[in-house]
Amino acid sequence: MHNVAILALDGVVPFDLTIPFEVFGRVRPPSPQERYQVRICSPSRTIHAAGFTLHATGKLADIARADTVVIPGIENTRAPIPREVVSAIHRAWKNGARIASICTGAFILAATGLLRGQRATTHWLAAAEFAEKYPDVLLDPKVLFVDNGRIITSAGACAGLDMCFHLVRKDHGHSVAAYAARLAVAPLDRQGGQAQFIRHEAPACTSTLAPVLQWMGENSHRTLTIAKLARRAGMSSRTFARRFREQTGTTPLQWLISARIHRAQELLESTAVSVDRIATAVGLDSPSVLREHFRRVVGVSPRHYRSTFRRQLEPGEEL
Repeated sequence: MHNVAILALDGVVPFDLTIPFEVFGRVRPPSPQERYQVRICSPSRTIHAAGFTLHATGKLADIARADTVVIPGIENTRAPIPREVVSAIHRAWKNGARIASICTGAFILAATGLLRGQRATTHWLAAAEFAEKYPDVLLDPKVLFVDNGRIITSAGACAGLDMCFHLVRKDHGHSVAAYAARLAVAPLDRQGGQAQFIRHEAPACTSTLAPVLQWMGENSHRTLTIAKLARRAGMSSRTFARRFREQTGTTPLQWLISARIHRAQELLESTAVSVDRIATAVGLDSPSVLREHFRRVVGVSPRHYRSTFRRQLEPGEEL
């Protein structure tokens, strides 16, 4: 029997909590001895989640005896992690457990120090906060999950489902994992990472360059050179390039690419216009250039992005 302990703290994200409980609890390996025994473990018997109260069936001490520990996300990522929780996770690690986090559960896992120097991910909305709080973790906010062997982190919400299927496949092979996916009425593998869900807006600026940035955003479809932008800002090209990086953290070219990709996302979502015409409309040289930048920034092709996010158009609706 493979013991799975799901850590539940006050403020746990209910969806994150139920994902591993359902996936591991319903898997049926060929041998009964290989089945998962799933238990929700908490420092206290009562857990306060959003909108309701839960009663844990397991204690914090049970985590140390688990084969797999799953840490769901928490609503308040700034809440201090209880010392006894950190100790319990450390005991599980020393006993050889596999430890996985879902969404902002990565904050709890990082608080133990086990992610130090490791590649990891979390929900893209929390990525900036995570990177600031744990600079010693190699954060990759674009992927669905990261498998470091005994430590696995996943991005937000449904990425936890992808990770659980991945762990089942590691434990019992493709067919068992595929059956788990069918039970969940979900794909076993999804194309791309969570980058496709991020809104790739160009970095903002509230200082002296703000009027120029607004103009750049309104005219990003045009050919804009450093010289032209510098003249508009009343600076030399060299001074403009330096101040632009200081105030936005990026170069004018990369800023424009982000603005153009953001506009391309909007057009792919809301129109049926071809990729060729979208490339022209957003100011990129060709469809191949759009595809290259789009895949690099978003993680999937424009065609895949459109099939995932495009809304139904009204008859005759156009660009």
